[in-house]
Order: sequence, then C-alpha cells, then structure tokens
Amino acid sequence: MIFRLLRLILVAMVAVAAQPSLDAMAQAIGHGSAQLIADQTKTIQDLTAKADGLEKKIGDPGEDDAGLVDIRLQLEDISRAALNSALAFRSRLNDINNRIEVLGPAPAQGQQEPAIVANERAALTAEKAEINAVVASAQNLSIRISGLVDKIATMRSELFRSVLTKRYELTDALSPQGFSDAHDQFTGLYKAVASWLTFALKFKFQAILAATLMALALAAVLLIGGRRLFGRIFEPNPSVEDPSYLSRLSVAFWSTLLPTAALVVFFASAVFFFNYYNVLRGDIGTFLNALLAVVAMVFCVNRLTNAALEPRLPNWRLIPVATDPARWLVRLATAMAVVLGFNYFLSVVNEKMGSPLSLTIARSFVATIIVGVILILMGSLRPFRAEDGSRRPWPAWLRFVAIGLGLSTIAAALLGYIGLALFVSVQVVVTGTTLVTAYIGFLSARAIGEEGGFADTSVGRWLSANSSYEDTALDQLGLVVSIAINLMIVLVFLPLILLMWGFQPGDIEAWAYKLATGVTIGSVTISVLGILTGIVVFAIGYFLTRWFQGWLDGSVMARGKVDTGVRNSIRLAVGYAGVALAGLVGISAAGIDLSNLALVAGALSLGIGFGLQNVVSNFVSGLILLAERPFKVGDWIVAGDVSGTVRKISVRATEIETFQRQSVILPNSNLINNAVGNWTHRNKLGRVDIKVGVAYGSDVRRVHALLLDIARGHPMVLKNPEPFALFANFGAAALEFEIRVFVADVMNGSIVQNDIRFAILNAFEDEHIEIPSTPRAVVETKKQESWPIDDDKIEVEFAERERLEAEAAVEQARLAKTKRRGRKPDPG
Repeated sequence: MIFRLLRLILVAMVAVAAQPSLDAMAQAIGHGSAQLIADQTKTIQDLTAKADGLEKKIGDPGEDDAGLVDIRLQLEDISRAALNSALAFRSRLNDINNRIEVLGPAPAQGQQEPAIVANERAALTAEKAEINAVVASAQNLSIRISGLVDKIATMRSELFRSVLTKRYELTDALSPQGFSDAHDQFTGLYKAVASWLTFALKFKFQAILAATLMALALAAVLLIGGRRLFGRIFEPNPSVEDPSYLSRLSVAFWSTLLPTAALVVFFASAVFFFNYYNVLRGDIGTFLNALLAVVAMVFCVNRLTNAALEPRLPNWRLIPVATDPARWLVRLATAMAVVLGFNYFLSVVNEKMGSPLSLTIARSFVATIIVGVILILMGSLRPFRAEDGSRRPWPAWLRFVAIGLGLSTIAAALLGYIGLALFVSVQVVVTGTTLVTAYIGFLSARAIGEEGGFADTSVGRWLSANSSYEDTALDQLGLVVSIAINLMIVLVFLPLILLMWGFQPGDIEAWAYKLATGVTIGSVTISVLGILTGIVVFAIGYFLTRWFQGWLDGSVMARGKVDTGVRNSIRLAVGYAGVALAGLVGISAAGIDLSNLALVAGALSLGIGFGLQNVVSNFVSGLILLAERPFKVGDWIVAGDVSGTVRKISVRATEIETFQRQSVILPNSNLINNAVGNWTHRNKLGRVDIKVGVAYGSDVRRVHALLLDIARGHPMVLKNPEPFALFANFGAAALEFEIRVFVADVMNGSIVQNDIRFAILNAFEDEHIEIPSTPRAVVETKKQESWPIDDDKIEVEFAERERLEAEAAVEQARLAKTKRRGRKPDPG
C-alpha cells in the first residue's frame, strides 16, 4: 500500500512538473488519433456501401458464371481493405496499452488518485473503446463478405450443374425456321465484317499494316530465337535413322510448343496494336478474338498430332503406329478441333448478334454429333502392325474409352442434353491436347534428368565441347533443367486445364493471390511467395559470397604474397560469415520472425546438453584452428599414428592426405586436445639422418671423412647449418656412423636419403670398406602348424635366435681384433 501511494505521488509530481509539455503532446496525439478514427470509420462505411451493392447483384438472375466470379473478386478486395483499416490501429493500440500499464491498475472503490492520472486513464480508455468499435465493424464486414463468397460458390455450382443437366427440345431447332435463322445470321455477320473492312482499309490501312508488321516482328523474334537456341531439338532430322527416345520427346514437345507460342504472340500482339491504333470496333474485336483463339487451338492440335505421330518420318514417331493410320489420326484429330473451334466461334457470333436459342441448340447439336462420330472412327482404327503383317486395334481399354465417349456424346445430343454433350466434346479435344502436350513435356524432363541424359542433348554436347563442365556437373545441371521444365509445364498448363473445366480467370487469380500472400493452416501461415523470395535472396547472397571469396583470394591476397595457410583461413572465415549472413537475410525476406528462432536455439542448447557435445566441441576446435593456425593447408604434420599433408581445414574436421594417398578425416577436437607435430610450422627447413655401419677393423677416420664428403657434395644439402658425420656407437656387429644434414625443404628428405645411400655404397666399394651383415642362425624349416599358434613358443624361439646372432657377432669381432694384433686365435 505504501509503495503504491509513493508511486502515485511520484507520477503526480512528474506530471505536474511537465504539465505544459504533456498537455501539448496529449493534444497532438489526441488530434492525430481522432483523425485516424474518423478516416477509418469513413473507409469502413464506404466499403460497407460497396458490399451492399454487390450483394444486390448476387441476387440478379441475369448474372452468369463470369459475373459471379467478378463479384467475388470485388468482395475479396473489400474484405482485404477492411482488414487493412483494422490493422491501421495496431500501433496506437499498443501505445495505449503500454501507457495504461504504466499508470497501473485503477484504484479500488473508496480510494482516489491524482486528477491528472485519472483524466489520462479515462481519455485512454475512451479512445481505446472508439478504436475497438471501428475494428469490430471491420471484422464484422469481413465475416459478412466471407458468407457472401460462400453463397457465390454455391450459386456457381448450381449454375454449372444446370448447364450440364438441362434438356432442350430438338424439334424447333431442327425445323426449317432454324435454317432461315442461320441464313439471316450469316448475312448479318457478312455485312458487319464487310462494312468494317471497307472503313479500315480506307482510313486505317497504315495503322493495320504497322500493327501487323510489329506483331510479325515479335513472333519472328520468338520463332527464330527458339530455332537458334534449341536447334536440333526443334525439328526432326530425316538423316537420323534411329533417334533416341529423348530426342523424339524433345522434338515432339518443342516443335509443338514454340510454333504455337509464336503464333499466340503474333495474334495477341496484333490485337493489342489494333486496339492501340483504334482499328477494331467493339463487335469486330470480339469476333476477331474468338477467331484467332480458334485458329491457335486448331494449329496446336495439328502440330501436336503431327509431332507425336510423324506420318512422314516413321523413325521419329513417339507412338509406333503404321503410316496410314498415323495420317488418319492426324486428319481426324484436326477435323475434331476444326469442328469444335468453328462451333465456339459461332457461339460468340450468336451471343453478340442476339440469335435465337433454337439456332444455338442446332449448332451445338451438329457439332457434338460430328465429334462423336470422329471419336468412334478413331477408336475403330487398327493402327498397329502385327508380325504376320495384319493390323491390330488399339488396346481394349483405350478403344472402349474412345468408342464409349463417342456413343455417349451422340446419345446425349439426341436426348436433348446439348450442354453435357458439348462439354464432353470440348474436354476431349482441348483438355486431351493439353494433357498430352504436358505429358510429353514431363517425359522429356524426366529423360533429361536421368544420368547422362542431359549430356546427350544438343545443349549438353555444346556445353561439353565449349566449357570445362565434367560429366558430374552436366548431370547436376540436367537435374536443374528437369526441375525447371516441370515447373514451367505446371505453371503453363495447369491454368489452361482449369479454364477448360469451367473455372474463370478470376478463380485462378484469387488462388494465385492466396498462394502468394499466405495459406493459413491452423495458427501457421505459409507464404509460397515469401519462401521463394527467401530462397532467391539466399541464392544471391551465396553466389555473391563465393564471388567475393574468389576475388579476395585471387586478386588481393595472391598479389600481396600472403601465405597459403593464411589465405585459406581468411577464405574459409569469409565464406562461413557470408553464408550465415545470406541465411539470416533470406530468412527475414521469407517473412520469418527471427525472434521466433529463440525456441530453436533453446532446443539446440538442450540437444547440446544431451548428445551434441562432440559436434560443438569439434566446431569450436575448428574455429580455434582457423584463428590460432598451429598448422595450415600444405603443412606436414604428425597426429598420433597419422602422418601426412594437410589438405583442408573445416569447422568440423581436418583432412590429411598420407604419403600413401589415403585421405584421413580427423575431428578437430583430436587436434586441439592431443599433441600434434608440425614439420613445416614456421619454415620447411629440416634435418635428415642417415645411419650406416662398417665392419670392425675398418679405418674409422677414413670412413668419417668419406661420409662427410658425400654429405657436403649433395646439391640439396645446405651449407649452413653444415652437414655433420657422427661416430655414433660400437654396435654388436658393426661400427655405427650417422650422417646428419639439413635441407631447405624437408619434404625432399627422402630424395636426399636415397641419393646419399647410393653414394655411400659406391664410395665404400671403391675404398674396399665392408658393410657387415648380421649373421643369421640357421633355423630348421618345420611344417606350418595349424591354428591356434602357440604365442609363447614363438617368443622363446625368437629370443633364442637373437641370442645366437649376438654370440656370432661377438665372436666375429674377437677374431677381427686378434687378426689385427698378428696373433693366432685362441681355440678356446
């Protein structure tokens, strides 16, 4: 209680002391907050009025599927705007809550607090209530819009079902009046197009010519660039008798995709420039768009069937069918596309010109009957050739599916279900073409991703001939290309398939927006766009780090004659720091709050306590090695039983290459905690020792002089420190000498030892100096004993053999000494 009273007194004193400045600040903050509340309240009211107008449109029976999708997109925009209005108060609400927390809880009943504190508390509470009211209005509007969106989804489903299940009477559509209506419509279409052409050629000829030429230029850039880039995989080569499956797949895919893309670019750019120069009229623009879409679809179907079946080049066919059935399949597929495309164009004309319903029914009826007949004909073909020369039909499941689809389409049309028949016909052609093209693309990507697949492509052969890429690098690049092709196929063909199955562009736009901004699963929000952004940022940071490492090592430290070990340590430190920084920036760019990584750090510390001590120990030891540098890359070290050259120092382990070319990976903690010998720590200067023995009775001073001359005469032996010959010991069988020489590079010690030993043999032979060999006791050869071998027995035999050899050496020395004195040996 006393502490509470003291705090209130202190707050009151501070408030009174700063009364003028606090009043001015409060007035400024209050005015800004009031303005913010007023602006967001007006925004919520405007959004609510828009939502009311869109809700009325939803109940309009004249709205079609595309109209409902447009209304849904507008409602979703309103919902996002309402939520953004609510988020505008986040900062102010945080300030209010923090200030109320500083003021402390309200006094209990019967207690009083300073007037200034009470007034501020009341003002903050009132402002918070106003803000909460605006936020609640925004949330209620968002909830209401969610209900309207669900209602639109239900209405669209019912509308789609009604289109497919609605039955029409065919008597009026197939009556003579229908033919008269068709004649009148074609007459009106002819007059509209003729009048526009007359006007356009007379007043807009230059604009039409310029727009057409620019569109042709864009298409030519794509087509010619594609031919130069893809080369052999663009068209089949007739001279190749047995092309690989990958080559056939690539040719089929790219020879379909690139010309179709060039044609689409030409049509799209032509329409764009026509509209830019005000060449097209409203109705003519609609007709032209529909006609160009039909031409592009027919062209794509024809290219795909020709690429897959290749009637002219049997060895390039993806499907091993006979030549005549291949030609018929191409013709029938193209005819089906022409029929459906013409039907779609006429539907646009009928809708624009307000044709009677009977004409629409008649047109769709004829088109679906023709498509059904074509499907039956395609299923009835015998495309395969048997060994005896006869023809075989399609596999049973494929034949039954094609004939069944054809019969069901004809039956649905005859029964009056024109919408269902037309829907099936369109999906067979358009969706089938799209799926076949995508499937060929997937097969091509899989073939490129296989081991050695990318190297067999023209691009792979070019890279192999004009770059330093090895087979492993080409395989890895092939995997990247395979993934890129798969992603491209999904991004291109998935929206096309969705559009063909009744979805609107607005649906795809909404899904793409949700996928990019974030998908909420429970309390976790996953943003694909954020994740991709983080990956891209990390990749850029990673490659910048590698480039900086190379530049620092090759351009700065190499010119500065920095030691190789120092360069390696600096390069590794820069690499680890750069990758860590790129990772942190990538995580932030992905939208992940780094403060949330505290949980991960806590789990990591727990793991260190239970089982990661060795990993952390090696990591810290690696940092110590890089900083302290007791040895560096290229040094000759001895660590326990391992001796060799240091090849790589990383933060976990050090790679040592032995002189037998074996790579030994030693944990860094072993190198820190145990003794390590470094032959080349400060310099490569080292001493080499060569031992040699001469027989008793030799002139030791002459031997000493010869050894010293040999050591001084070797070109690799240093003059300072000078060589030294040592009379080391009176051995059991010989007088032992030792040559000690210093070389500039201890790594050349074996060469020096080898040369000096050869020189010693030659000099001793010239001077008739004997190098004695130890007499060996004759050991009787016994039959090898079977396992197990008696170790104790072997040790006893070995000791006895050593004793006999020592006695023989002593006896030989005694005889040599007696001979020098001129006495006869004592027979005893």
